[in-house]
Amino acid sequence: MFTLDSRLQQDTLPIGDFPLCRLLLSNDANYPWFILVPRREDISELFQLDVTDQQQLWQETTALAELLKDSFDADKLNVATLGNVVSQLHMHVIVRKRDDAAWPAPVWGKHPAKPYSAEQVAAIRDRLRVVLDDDFQFLEG
Repeated sequence: MFTLDSRLQQDTLPIGDFPLCRLLLSNDANYPWFILVPRREDISELFQLDVTDQQQLWQETTALAELLKDSFDADKLNVATLGNVVSQLHMHVIVRKRDDAAWPAPVWGKHPAKPYSAEQVAAIRDRLRVVLDDDFQFLEG
């Protein structure tokens, strides 16, 4: 059974589910920072997914990155899997702007996280509702 890593639970807000991945919003208003987590047990590396899931992960990552670039007017998207702190496989998709708090450096450890207000989260959810298709199921939360 799929269980989200406790650190991801602590540091993110649930948005919803693609066919394979849970979509999370990092609770850091410094950047629109999204995280895709394949809903598979005991997976820490991309190669541990079967070929079908690997392809699905890339399709979901690409689709998310494309809609975030347009919806959030990104100058650049940072897409990465690291797993040095949280071993559960997860893909970061981070909207970057030339005027963001860390530009042009990576976002990790640059500034303390600034939690979202409830209104900010609602606005992001509303923005995503406009662009995500029927393959996506929103979670209330």
